[in-house]
Amino acid sequence: MKFELSVTDTQSKARAGVITTAHGAIETPIFMPVGTVGTVKAVTQQQLTEEVQAQIILGNTYHLYLRPGTEILEQAGGLHKFMGWDKPILTDSGGYQVFSLSNNRKLKEEGALFQSHIDGSRHLFTPENVVDIQRSIGADIIMAFDECPPYPSEYGYAKKSMELTHRWLTRCVQHMSDTEPKYGYEQSLFPIVQGSTYKDLRKESSEFIASMGCDGNAIGGLSVGEPEEMMYEMCALCCEHLPEDKPRYLMGVGTPWNILENISLGIDMFDCVMPTRNGRNGMLFTSKGVINIKNKKWANDFSVIDDGIDCPTSNYYTKAYLRHLVAANELLGLQIASIHNLSFYLHLVKQARHHILQGDFTAWKKEMIPVLKQRL
Repeated sequence: MKFELSVTDTQSKARAGVITTAHGAIETPIFMPVGTVGTVKAVTQQQLTEEVQAQIILGNTYHLYLRPGTEILEQAGGLHKFMGWDKPILTDSGGYQVFSLSNNRKLKEEGALFQSHIDGSRHLFTPENVVDIQRSIGADIIMAFDECPPYPSEYGYAKKSMELTHRWLTRCVQHMSDTEPKYGYEQSLFPIVQGSTYKDLRKESSEFIASMGCDGNAIGGLSVGEPEEMMYEMCALCCEHLPEDKPRYLMGVGTPWNILENISLGIDMFDCVMPTRNGRNGMLFTSKGVINIKNKKWANDFSVIDDGIDCPTSNYYTKAYLRHLVAANELLGLQIASIHNLSFYLHLVKQARHHILQGDFTAWKKEMIPVLKQRL
C-alpha cells in the first residue's frame, strides 16, 4: 500500500491524498460504505460503483467469520470474488462487535471468548486468529484486534483497556510478519488508537501506535456517546501525534457535519452505518439539509430528492414518490433512500477534496455546516 499526500489546507489540517492498494486507488478524504456481511444493505455492487461511486467498502470480520465462514470465502477466492467487488475492501477486526456482546463474552489476555448471536456457539478471537480470518477474507486493509471501551469509562478501566489493546497490537504486527496473504496481493495492517476521552491516554496510545510503523493508523472508541466537541478534541489530539505521511482513519463517524469537522482536523478515511441505517428509517441527508421523508409535508412534493448531487436515483425519483414507498413499506423505498444517502456522503467528501485542492476548504466548510444541519 502506498499513500501520497497531495495538499494540506493552509487554514486547517485538512488533507487531500491518494491511497494505492492492490485493488485500485482511493482518493482521500473518503467515505467507506459499510458492507457488514458482504453486502451494503439494499444496494447492489453495480449501484455502489455506478451511482454511489464508492471507491472502497467495509466488511465485518465477526459477521463474515460466523457466516458464511472462512472456508466458503477461501473456496470462492476471497470476499472480492465472492461478492463480485473488484475495488478495495477494509475489514474491521470484529472487536467492536465482540465487545458490544458484553453479556455473552469474556475478556482475557489471550483474547475474547464470545457466544455467537446466531446459534449461541462459543468462539475465541485472538490477535493472531483475527489476522488469519482477515487474511482469509482477503481484505486490502486489515484492522488490528482491539478493545473498544464504552463511554463513559473510568480512568483505570480505560488505561487497562488501552494497555491490553497495545499488547494485542504487538501480537498482531508479529503475526502479520509471520504470515503470507492468501490470494497473492499485499495486505496492510492498521492499528487502532484507544484511550477513551482521557487526553494523556490518547496521546500515549497515538505515540505507541505511530511507533509500530504500520501502513496507516486508525482512531477508535469515538462517536460512542460522548459529546461532539469532546470527539473533535480527542481526534485533534490524536492527529497531532499520528504520522503525517500515513492515512488516518476515524472509525464509525458519523453525520455529514461530523465528517467535515474531522476532515479539517486531519482525518482521511471515514465509515458509518448512518447513511444506510437512517435512510432505511426515512431520514435523508441532502445538499439542502436533513429530511424526514415520512413527514406529511412531502406527500405532494413532486421535486426530485436532491438535484444538488450527481446521482441518477436522487435526480430521478420525487420526494412524494419516495414518501409513498416508505409509508407503504415497499422495498424499493429502502433501496432509493440508501442509494441517495450514500451518494450524498460520497459527493460531500469529493467536494471537500475539491475545495482542499482549490485552497478554499475552510471557507466552504463554514458555509456548508449550517446548511447540512438544518431540518427541512
